[in-house]
Amino acid sequence: MRRTSEAPRGRCASPHAGLRGAIRGRWPGDWFALSILACLLAAMACAPTLAPPPSASATPARPTRTPPPPATPIPTAAQQARYPGLPLPAEQADFFAGSGVCAICHQSMLDEAGQDVSIDGAWRASMMAQSARDPYWQAAVQAETLRHPEQAEAIQEACARCHMPLAQFTLEEQGESTRVLGEQGLLDPDHPLHSLAMDGVSCTLCHQIQEGALGFPESYNGGFEIDTETPAGERLIYGPYSVEPAQSDIMEITSGYLPTQGLHVIRSELCATCHTLYVESLDGSGVEFPEQVPYLEWYYSDFRSVRSCQDCHMPEAQGGVRIAITSPFPRSPFAQHTFAGGNAYMLGMLQAFAEELQVTASGEHLQQARQRTLELLQEQTASLTFGALQLSGSRLTAEVRVENQAGHKLPTGFPARRAWLHFQVADASGAIVFESGAVDAQGRIAGNASDQEPSQFEPHYLVIAQSDQVQIYEAVLRDSSGSVTTGLMQASGYLKDNRLLPSGLDPARALESIRPVGQTSEDADFFGGEDSLQYAVDLGEAPRPLTVTVELLFQSIGYRWAENLRELEGSQIEQFLRFYDALPNAPVVLAAVSEVVGGP
Repeated sequence: MRRTSEAPRGRCASPHAGLRGAIRGRWPGDWFALSILACLLAAMACAPTLAPPPSASATPARPTRTPPPPATPIPTAAQQARYPGLPLPAEQADFFAGSGVCAICHQSMLDEAGQDVSIDGAWRASMMAQSARDPYWQAAVQAETLRHPEQAEAIQEACARCHMPLAQFTLEEQGESTRVLGEQGLLDPDHPLHSLAMDGVSCTLCHQIQEGALGFPESYNGGFEIDTETPAGERLIYGPYSVEPAQSDIMEITSGYLPTQGLHVIRSELCATCHTLYVESLDGSGVEFPEQVPYLEWYYSDFRSVRSCQDCHMPEAQGGVRIAITSPFPRSPFAQHTFAGGNAYMLGMLQAFAEELQVTASGEHLQQARQRTLELLQEQTASLTFGALQLSGSRLTAEVRVENQAGHKLPTGFPARRAWLHFQVADASGAIVFESGAVDAQGRIAGNASDQEPSQFEPHYLVIAQSDQVQIYEAVLRDSSGSVTTGLMQASGYLKDNRLLPSGLDPARALESIRPVGQTSEDADFFGGEDSLQYAVDLGEAPRPLTVTVELLFQSIGYRWAENLRELEGSQIEQFLRFYDALPNAPVVLAAVSEVVGGP
C-alpha cells in the first residue's frame, strides 16, 4: 500500500500526562465513591449475559446453486430478537482499551424527547463495531490471499489496518506482522489480541486519533496518528466538549484515559483516514488505483460547505444529552453513535447468524441498526421524477430523472455495491407489458450482462429501448489486460464508473480519482447531482390506461461479487456463501415514482 499525491487538505495536539491528585480535595469522599460505584453497578446491570459458544460441527459441504436445505437454518424473527448479545470486551493493552471499558459510563442515555441515545447500544450494532466480524470482509480477505499467496501477509496487514485497527496497530508497534486468517491469526480465539481485534473500529481508536496530518495524503489508507509515547493511564482521549476537572478525574480513574477537547473529531477528515483507500495492483503492473474515495467525492461536492460525514452518519439527538451516567448536566448538540450507512443486507446477516458469529450486539440492537440504515437509504439518499411522459399510438417515451441526495457518489465505498433502475409498464388489467431491471430471488438483475457472464458488463445508457437493457450505476474493475475482475489486488483501474455524482461535482473537471469512466462522457444529462435517462418502448395493443413505475434499487453486494467467490475454497469463504445462500439478497428500494398515461 502506498499513499497518493492527490489530496485536499487538515496540527497536532500535544499530549500531557499524569494522574491528577487531590481528588478528595475537590470531591466529598462519599459522593466520589458513589459515582464510581454507580458506574460499576450500571455496567453490571446492563451488560448482556455471556452466551455459550456455538457447538462444534463438521464443516458443511461447499454450497452450490441447487443445495439441500441450508446447513444453518435462519432463526425465526422471534429467535433473532431474543439473542442477548455478548459482553463488550474490557481488555486494556498498551495503546487501547476494549469498548466495554467505555460502555461502563456511556449508557442509559436519553435525549430531551425521551429517546434512548446510549453510545454503547448504538455503536455496538453498527458496521463500525462489526468491521472485523463481517463475514463478507473475512471471505474477501481470504479470497485475496488465495489469489496472491506470495503477498498474503501484506494483504492481511493492510486489510486489518482499518477493520481490526486496535490489534493491527498494537502488533505493528511491537514490531510483529499481522495475520488475520488461520491458526494464530487474529480470528483465532487463542490469539492474545483476538478480543481487541474483534472489537472493530472501537472507541479508543477514533477518539485517540490526533489532528496531525488529517486531510493530507499521508493520513489516507489507514494512516491515522496515535500517540505512542505517553504511557498507559496518562493517554489523551479526544471529544467535542471541554471537560471539567472533576469529570476528567472520574474518567481517568475508571478508564485510564484523560479526556480533552479536540474538535478535529467532528471533521470529515477523521473519517477519511480509512474511507480513502488506494490499492496497489499485484498483477505486476505496479498501478495504484482508488478502491474507494468517498471523502474526495464529498470534498469536491457542494456538501463540503454544509455537511460533514458525521452530520449524516451520526445524526444529532433532540436537545441536550447527559453523555455519561455521572455527567452533571446535558450537552448539546450530541451526535448519536449510530453510524448508519448502506449495508442493510449485512446487518440482516449479522442478525440472522448472530450466535454463530458471536455478535456483541443483541438482536434488538441489530434490528434497530438495520431499521436506521433502511431509513437513511430510503429517506435521504435519492429521488426519482418523471420528465416528459408521452404515449403516441403504441409507442411510450418516458424521461426518468434520478437525483443523488448523498454527499458522495451513489453508490460509494466498496465497489461491490450497485444501484439500478427498475422500469415497469402495466396495462389496464395489471399485466406487465414491459420491464427493465427486474431482480430474481438469487439477486440477479434480468438483462444484466455481468450477472450472466463474468467477463461482461452493462454499458451506461442514454436510451433504453429493450427489456434486456438496464441502467446500472456501478464501478466495474479491470485488470492490467483490460479484463473485468472482482479481485481488488489484481485491479488496476475501472472499465466503467457511472455512479451518480454528488451535487456540485463537475465530471469534466474532477480529480482523476473521482472522474466518471465510460460512456458518461457522451451523456449531457449526467452531471453533479443527477442523471436523466429516456425509455422508448413499443407496447403494441396493450389495453389502456398504462401505469408506468420506476424504482431505484440498491444492493450492497452485487451478485457477481458473491458468485466469483465460488471458484475458491476456504473456511471464511464457505461460511459467507452458506449465509448468503440462506439469506436472499433482496435489494433496497431507494426511491420510486409511478404515473398513469393513456387514460380517458
